[in-house]
Amino acid sequence: MDQRQLGTLEVSAIGLGCMGLSANYGDPVDIEHGVSLIRGAHDQGVTFFDTAEAYGPFTNETLVGEAIQPIRDQVVIATKFGFGYDGATRTGLNSRPENIIRALEGSLQRLRTERIDLLYQHRVDPDVPIEDVAGTVKELIDAGKVGHFGLSEASADTIRRAHAVQPVAAVQSEYSIWARDPEVEVLPACEELGIGFVPWSPLGQGFLTGTVARSESFAANDIRSRFPRFTPEALEANQPIVDLVVEIAGRQQVTAGQVALAWLLAKSPTIVPIPGSRRPERVTENLQAADVTLTAAEVAEIDARSAQLSVAGARGSGHETYR
Repeated sequence: MDQRQLGTLEVSAIGLGCMGLSANYGDPVDIEHGVSLIRGAHDQGVTFFDTAEAYGPFTNETLVGEAIQPIRDQVVIATKFGFGYDGATRTGLNSRPENIIRALEGSLQRLRTERIDLLYQHRVDPDVPIEDVAGTVKELIDAGKVGHFGLSEASADTIRRAHAVQPVAAVQSEYSIWARDPEVEVLPACEELGIGFVPWSPLGQGFLTGTVARSESFAANDIRSRFPRFTPEALEANQPIVDLVVEIAGRQQVTAGQVALAWLLAKSPTIVPIPGSRRPERVTENLQAADVTLTAAEVAEIDARSAQLSVAGARGSGHETYR
């Protein structure tokens, strides 16, 4: 697979988001299945794997750590800090220096590694100046425990302030054909500063694959059951977005999901999407999107037509906002 740059960090053009193996989309997969899926993705060229202490919590890092142990020197591991815990119960945002260090030490242990290649702040903590966060990560980089610094769901102003203290390698935020918010300020700031961009939920939590029925219902342990964009009314209202992607896919003779990923890859050479799946065949399908080339006219058509479609329902829990 082709390689791309997140700042000075080289990774595969498509990474693997590992969260769904352990959290938010039903019961966790068994360890053997998860390990096999992650190693299978590596066999197909993936060198970039994304996790976080919050996924589980903690259990996803343990799974990823077991999976990548034999190939540790061949892959780039990204994980995240930013929440406080009472045991396994999340207690809210916490990016105080001592909590960053606590989180890092736990991540190093669970991931069976001596260094985290890319360490993100999972969510911006309004109670801790971003300069203090960046300064703490800078110290961890200087100590050799962290390779690169990242931010997630951060505003352009926060990105600039952090970058002035410790260069930011990557910003991770939701970005897809039905979640184009980063295009206004965040992506231009990243391009200006030489920062890579990692879209999470590049397939719109599965919606852009065309496999979510208009009448779909989601189990209580599926996070989409709490997302405004996945109510029956919103699914019906947002169907024209899927119809657009399916139409382009038909012309290309590829799948809708591959079009959604190829669109992201075509937007900038510094964008690295991280689709996730529990199904090996779906992982393979997603990775094959790296070989799908949309013409400039097709990208422009998707841009223009999707911009004319109103998206029903707020993204995520309805409270996401860049800080």
